[in-house]
Amino acid sequence: MYRASRRIASTAPWRGIALAAGIGGATTLAYTSTRSRARLRLDSSAPAEWANRPVISRKSGSSGNDGHNGQQPTKHDDSESSQDPHGAASPYELFSRFDYNSLAESLAKMVVPSWVLAIPDAMHKLQDELSMAPWSLSWEIWELAHDPEANPEIVWDANVRISNDLCAEERQYLEKRKGKTAIALAHYLGVPESEVHPEDVPVIAMCGSGGGLRALVAGTSSYFSAQQAGLFDCATYTAGVSGSCWLQTLYYSSIGQTSHSRLIDHFKDRLGVHIAFPPAALSLLSQAPTNRFLLSGIVEKMKGVPDAEFGLVDIYGTLLAGRLLVPKGELRVSDWDLKISNQRYFVDMGDQPLPIYSAVRHEIPESDKKAREAPPGARRRPSKDDYFQWFEWTPYEFFCEELAAGIPTWAVGRTFNGGQNIMRENGLFLPEIKVPLMMGIWGSAFCATLSHYYKEIRPAVIGSGLGSSLDQLLTQKDEDMTKVHPFDPASIPNYALGLRGRLPPTCPESIHSASHLRLMDAGMSNNLPIYPLLRPGRDIDVIVAFDASADAASDNWIKVAEGYARQRQIKGWPMGAGWPPKDESSEQIAKEFDHARDLSQNSGVLAAPEHTLGHCTVWVGSKTESTSDGGAEPPAPRKRLGPDDDSHVAHPDAGIAVVYFPLTANEKVPGVDPQKSEFLSTWNFIYTPEEIESVVALAKANFDEGAEQTKRTIRAVWQRKKQLRLEGEKRAKEVRRRLRMRRGESLGAVGVGDGDHFS
Repeated sequence: MYRASRRIASTAPWRGIALAAGIGGATTLAYTSTRSRARLRLDSSAPAEWANRPVISRKSGSSGNDGHNGQQPTKHDDSESSQDPHGAASPYELFSRFDYNSLAESLAKMVVPSWVLAIPDAMHKLQDELSMAPWSLSWEIWELAHDPEANPEIVWDANVRISNDLCAEERQYLEKRKGKTAIALAHYLGVPESEVHPEDVPVIAMCGSGGGLRALVAGTSSYFSAQQAGLFDCATYTAGVSGSCWLQTLYYSSIGQTSHSRLIDHFKDRLGVHIAFPPAALSLLSQAPTNRFLLSGIVEKMKGVPDAEFGLVDIYGTLLAGRLLVPKGELRVSDWDLKISNQRYFVDMGDQPLPIYSAVRHEIPESDKKAREAPPGARRRPSKDDYFQWFEWTPYEFFCEELAAGIPTWAVGRTFNGGQNIMRENGLFLPEIKVPLMMGIWGSAFCATLSHYYKEIRPAVIGSGLGSSLDQLLTQKDEDMTKVHPFDPASIPNYALGLRGRLPPTCPESIHSASHLRLMDAGMSNNLPIYPLLRPGRDIDVIVAFDASADAASDNWIKVAEGYARQRQIKGWPMGAGWPPKDESSEQIAKEFDHARDLSQNSGVLAAPEHTLGHCTVWVGSKTESTSDGGAEPPAPRKRLGPDDDSHVAHPDAGIAVVYFPLTANEKVPGVDPQKSEFLSTWNFIYTPEEIESVVALAKANFDEGAEQTKRTIRAVWQRKKQLRLEGEKRAKEVRRRLRMRRGESLGAVGVGDGDHFS
């Protein structure tokens, strides 16, 4: 018996195929794999002197020189097997000695893609790197987490700021941004810069919706179109949900470099591969420099906050970052991109809009018994009502309006108690939570409730044989299903612990006991980030909303915001804004536009709209309208403006103007329909360059449809603010004049009476 080995040189898919060959006796070829090395094993009854001879295959039926210089191997006597005179094994012996396990393994390698074979090695390597063994990747990451040069925030002390006011850094930003937007507005409106007073400039906010890569690509194109028109430079804020949060992350990074056109090129380079495609993902996670870049947040969380849950959202965010936050070539990654607080360098001088990121926490009240035992005033709603708390990030602060409390963005991830951060045993704090984990939180739509999931599959259920009865049963259980999340949200330390009595009495009881905040995609509450823009102190005049939601009309996110405005008693929100209700007739809609046209004294003829909105719709509110729960809703004609109407915008009592751009099909871009094109699904994570171009073209075409109406609206807001300022200055001047006159009369009377001299 002897063994001879050689490396298989043939290429896939034939590499590793086992073949039977006879060399003087029975032979079996078996495939064995040791990492990337393949061996061909030959078992034969040949004498030992043949062990070092070259292995040469002999075809059946060959005669003469068989590669052995004419010599025949010595016959091995085996009384239990019958052999032919030439020494070949019988068919039975070949059958009995054949290695079928190796054959099955070899056949599997013919069917399974070659990259599958590399997964075990890559996973073993990843395990080794995350083992925390000395000099492993995780060990190096954890050592770097204690380096103040790499993470200066670990030596900075932080407190919880309890206030409804904007933080000092944001107020300073607003003052600087005002001068920049004044210049941009003059260019946008085509007026001399000298005519634009900084106090007259409208506070404009742009926001993008959720919707995965569709929202990311379409939102980038919409912002790019606004930038080309000069509108983006007039904006003071941008706000995002889900995919539009990813957009902001990339825009304020070394990849985007505050250029939307660069982002579109980046998408063409990176979105052709699924975020979870194993070869690409494992390559990024197991090779330098991307492995340390992507895994630093996970290691810091697992080591620094061992009681925090590590789950699917964290893995998802890491895979997202591997596809979106890594440039083409995968070598030019920048650690600077890993912290939201670093984005302040783009905005500190007021050069760019301030980005607002959003997530929600699902507040699920406890049982009625526990609710009754809660301190008086601790609950705002009946115990059966669940709701979502909104949390926001800017480069300056992580904040919750309901809690009226926030912490510096660079302190997110560390532990707080009683308003003070808790120092670790080594005298340092944890580094700021890394962007990959944040990207997972912002886009974790899969953390939806069972109720959300059922709404997705309900049409299929109704169409099935047991549809009606099953649907009725599940619909009755909807209240319970709204409180169940099949996939757990992400968790970060709760900075509000130990603040009982210092937070508003409307705070839920769970805030005072939960060790971690369980955060998820804000699209669970509203797929447009309108709520943070209505926060007091931001004083938004115009919201330009780009809605790339999967079904904007039925979800009607603009309409959903009305409930928030009523709850917060926000003056100026356009009550009644949103998609026309299905029960509103075309005649009613037409009357609204006709009345708006009459009020504006515009002689143009407006076409009666159908049961849908156009590519651009404008609503404006009134500061005199009541938004309280008991307030009367404004008359219908004040809700929606016609394409040529700016009368309500210019009115002194006008409130917030909402310019709405839904991502809808456009005849100028045939073949692309968000409601029908499969690649535009929220759950699609692969976009070809051609598909990206089509989405970019659609978003641009829709923006172009409403570009002029948007400009007229903003011009009207500017003129209104200018007129109000001038009238205010005139009144103030008149008051000063009258005070001087009264003072002069008084002084004159005193001088005449007692003879005093006044100089």
